[in-house]
Amino acid sequence: MAKDDDDGELEALQVALVRFQQHAIEAGERDLVIFEGRDTAGKDGAIKRIVEHLSIRSTRVVALPKPTERERGQWYFQRYVEHLPAKGELVILNRSWYNRAGVEKVMGFSTPEEQEIFLRDVPVFERMLTGSGVQVIKLWLDISRKEQADRLEARKTDPLKALKISPLDAVAQEKWDDYSAARDEMLRRTHTTDAPWTIVHTDKKPKARLNIIRHLLKQLAPPEIADAIDPPDPDVVFPFEPAALTDGRLEP
Repeated sequence: MAKDDDDGELEALQVALVRFQQHAIEAGERDLVIFEGRDTAGKDGAIKRIVEHLSIRSTRVVALPKPTERERGQWYFQRYVEHLPAKGELVILNRSWYNRAGVEKVMGFSTPEEQEIFLRDVPVFERMLTGSGVQVIKLWLDISRKEQADRLEARKTDPLKALKISPLDAVAQEKWDDYSAARDEMLRRTHTTDAPWTIVHTDKKPKARLNIIRHLLKQLAPPEIADAIDPPDPDVVFPFEPAALTDGRLEP
């Protein structure tokens, strides 16, 4: 797809997002979208395109820093609860409570006992959210090892990406297999009927962004908006199922 075609489709999808939000505000919907994935998987870029023309008052992007000492002494989910959507709000979590099943597990920032408690409790927590009327969309952005290496290298030389560099970049490739194992356990144990995971292949950023927006509109928008949108490409966006862990649909 040519760049002009990409830009034209993105604009049309963003118009549909605006129409969706007008409906969601009027209907008092509470929408929560969770973005997870390895470093450089494209979370920031996708979120930027989603919120670009949405209402500042009704849209919040939440990217929490590492917990303070006081927060470490709280119930694990406590610091996230205050950021959950109220009526008419769309909240996007750029990384979420799933830090405990990913980076905290791989880097040893939490104990095995804490990680096990999290995996036990998170389906219950999310069932409480959906049971109260919150619409929850969980996206895992999957990237190949080579593409991640190329993007990490690009960060080092592009001054506009200086703020994206973190100490964890240095071990992202070194601990690739550990992150894969953590991802697999997380997906397997937290994919539920109430809050299922959706996988997005992100090696091709523009295509991934367009398909993420299509998926959100299909899941969240009313029929008069969603029915006019092409479904996401199943080679880019697809519902998680355990077979994907071994059949090549997820990066090893």
